[in-house]
Amino acid sequence: MSRYWSETARSLTPYVPGEQPKLSNLVKLNTNENPYGPSPKALAAIRNATNEDLRLYPDPEGSRLRAAIAANFGNIAPEQVFVGNSSDEVLAHVFLALLKHGQPVLFPDITYSFYPVYCQRYGIAYETIPLTDRFEIRRDDYLRANGGIIFPNPNAPTGRALPLTDIRHIAARNPDSVVVIDEAYVDFGAESAIALVNEYPNLLAVHTLSKSRSLAGLRVGYAIGDAQLIEGLSRVKNSFNSYPLDRLALAGACAAIEDREWFERTRQAVIQTRGRLTADLENLGFEVIPSTANFIFTRHPRHDAAELAQQLRRRNIIVRHFRQPRIEQYLRITIGTQEQCNLLVAAFREIVL
Repeated sequence: MSRYWSETARSLTPYVPGEQPKLSNLVKLNTNENPYGPSPKALAAIRNATNEDLRLYPDPEGSRLRAAIAANFGNIAPEQVFVGNSSDEVLAHVFLALLKHGQPVLFPDITYSFYPVYCQRYGIAYETIPLTDRFEIRRDDYLRANGGIIFPNPNAPTGRALPLTDIRHIAARNPDSVVVIDEAYVDFGAESAIALVNEYPNLLAVHTLSKSRSLAGLRVGYAIGDAQLIEGLSRVKNSFNSYPLDRLALAGACAAIEDREWFERTRQAVIQTRGRLTADLENLGFEVIPSTANFIFTRHPRHDAAELAQQLRRRNIIVRHFRQPRIEQYLRITIGTQEQCNLLVAAFREIVL
């Protein structure tokens, strides 16, 4: 450790992102990136925004993007939308602005591993709530004293999702706490809690353009909820970085949101490939957790997960293996193109049969 580090820097255990190896001929199925490119309209908008106006600061409020997001959902006003530099930054503001209270924050024991990092960073107490043996969230487990509730829906890395009836139940029974639904993967088959935010002022949905809009490299995220929640996020944002989204990101994000045809075509392609991959793996003896995300969570009862991951790597295929209790025998596999998934299945067939 550097002697110049602050006590905060010394005490942190940072989040570890998925590996980004620099290998040729790689089938990369480990970081839940979309296998299809961004909307051509988004790329054109970014090119058009690459001009002398880059000498000027961008719109600090992201007004045009907020309006585009609101229009996309129909029953949402722009003042109910908050935009940020990736959903990770949005979530960081959520923890500080809305979840730092006297009671602990509640989230699942198996979930997005950035949540405890945020809590550690901001000095927020938290409790993890065990998933069921089938990795399901039980709604009644969240009906206890808390300073806020957060979980992904679909959950990561399991891919399981709660129906809106359960989210409604949690929000209604926790009227004095903010309930945050992290919907990074919702567009691949789950129901969005955005449908409920006008009914429950304590409900916030967080989205990213990294997955279903294929813009992981642009770093754009947003949150939708009651205007008072959004104001709290803006207060934190403007005390940290008033210009989080640059001109290129704003232009590309607007175009991506507005291109519904490309969004539908590519997300449906992922959903269809997920179904075929699930069936192929089950035919090879794998157990696959039902998924509504752009990945699957799977194990083979006769083969060690870490060894499977290593065998795939030798074949230039990488997937995600988590060395943590309860899931150390599972692999999380991103849904790639049909060709990539065919290569994965062929490799597994050599390994497990």
